[in-house]
Amino acid sequence: MAVFVQIRGGERNIFGIVKCPVLKKGQNRLIRIILFAGIILGFIGFPLGQNQPQATSLSGKKEIPRITFKNLSPPYKDHDYFQGGQKYGFRFNATSFNLINAWWLAEASALVYAGEDFVSSRFSAAGLPEVKFFTNQSTQCYVASNNRFAIVAFRGSEIWKKKEKTDLNEEVSDLKTNIDIRLTDWEQGGKVHRGFKEALDEIWPDLLPYIRKIQGKGCKIWITGHSLGGALATLCAGRYGNVQGVYTFGSPKVGDEAFKDNFDVKMYRFVNNYDIVSRVPPWYPFVHVGVLKFIDGDGIIRDTIPESELPTNQPRDEAYNQANASQSKKNSFNGFVPAPFRDHVPLLYAVYIWNNIIEGR
Repeated sequence: MAVFVQIRGGERNIFGIVKCPVLKKGQNRLIRIILFAGIILGFIGFPLGQNQPQATSLSGKKEIPRITFKNLSPPYKDHDYFQGGQKYGFRFNATSFNLINAWWLAEASALVYAGEDFVSSRFSAAGLPEVKFFTNQSTQCYVASNNRFAIVAFRGSEIWKKKEKTDLNEEVSDLKTNIDIRLTDWEQGGKVHRGFKEALDEIWPDLLPYIRKIQGKGCKIWITGHSLGGALATLCAGRYGNVQGVYTFGSPKVGDEAFKDNFDVKMYRFVNNYDIVSRVPPWYPFVHVGVLKFIDGDGIIRDTIPESELPTNQPRDEAYNQANASQSKKNSFNGFVPAPFRDHVPLLYAVYIWNNIIEGR
């Protein structure tokens, strides 16, 4: 399904249906994201909320960022990536769920939205000096390694990424990847989202021999990604097979029941409360794979909340709004972020997981 955006003077004609004036950079970016999700869902039936409060409790916990239009989209260059990694080192030999590894991989999934130089420097500072970047049209992936383990991190959609200059060709390419939800045969069995499979295929001829090469040197392979990156991480792990573990964050559904039945990789799938992307495509036969790790409205990671149920606890931001009722009226449209999109922010996954580590959960 192709999507066209036509520029006419001071207006943007989106899909030939909706005309709207050119907005501020952050507002315009969120509207593109909302339109994208709205196309997939057909409706948006989630609560809306104001930005989040700052956490100031236990020593060692990190502050929960206030999410506004200005910082809604990655990259987050002010974030101190892998801060605490020296104390909580990556458990590269782990064979079961590990919260510390989840934090490392959430940090990596947020980091890889940035440019190559920035990403390489942060991985290197974290003890992963060998960084290889793979890119082709709608797919970007970093492989960061040392002589013990490698993190294969797929970047999420460019439509979600903050840019100084909008590239409509890139955004249309990502929209086509996300919206092409026709099922296609998967070589390991079952059927998968055609757009996701084709996106992985773009870099597979270069990525596969590189992973084999570093694994042949003794590296344990860990795969991760946020949003579209989570979907690509799932397919990459399913296709390659010989991986130590997979952690995804805010990933959409990838395939059907037969794909799930044939998926034989250790995988943990994080969902942050109202995160809208984790619920799409919303119709059968698409299903999720992997073990669910649900971050509830209090920031606590749980295993037992049924995926089919919407979160029943109060959204994090409502309590904040009630406590700041006089202030909320002063906030402009710049501070109003719908909860389903706020909870999709990759940096929030990393911070909530870190705070669960500190609290010993």
